[in-house]
Amino acid sequence: MTTFNEWWSHLSSLNHAFFIAAGFFTVFFLWQLIMAIVGVGGGDTDLDSHAEHAWEHHGGDDASQTVMAFKLLSVRSILAFFTLFTWAGSLYLSNHVSVTRSLTYAILWGTAALVIVSLLLHMLFKLTSAGAARIGASVGVVGSVYLDIPAGGAGEVRVLCGDTVTHFKARLSGPDALKAGAQIRVTKVLDSSTVEVEVVNTAK
Repeated sequence: MTTFNEWWSHLSSLNHAFFIAAGFFTVFFLWQLIMAIVGVGGGDTDLDSHAEHAWEHHGGDDASQTVMAFKLLSVRSILAFFTLFTWAGSLYLSNHVSVTRSLTYAILWGTAALVIVSLLLHMLFKLTSAGAARIGASVGVVGSVYLDIPAGGAGEVRVLCGDTVTHFKARLSGPDALKAGAQIRVTKVLDSSTVEVEVVNTAK
């Protein structure tokens, strides 16, 4: 502790401010990054929330979704900028680099972080949106049960969406169970990975 206090006391006031800001932005940025990855955020800050409901919106809603995605990417990218900017500034200043050079290097590091995080989150949004669009396109499509659907539980079905055979978790729209191989039709999307199906009557 004594060593830390001595080290801290030898830093300039500007360096103190940079380190404190770096700690704040790091915590906030990591929280936002975790929200983006696991989808626990709410409201307009949740990538998964947009993806899960993408199948419900068409036409004119595409523009509003693009705007919301842009806002989301902007917030997290700016957080990434300030996180690396403050850490870079802190470390350069503590190594006795001049203020001007430290700020210049910090801006460069922050800009690199902003660009990288923007690209990563943009790709993540595209992937989740593509998955949501695919599951939405499965409604009305006939397929087959891949893994048994137990009564009141979830199994797995295989359907052809466009030119791609896709597997989704599935629940039956009735109290019965359904064995693998049975013909089904997707009737409803329940969430981002689960559909509701009904039995297709194959009797002639």
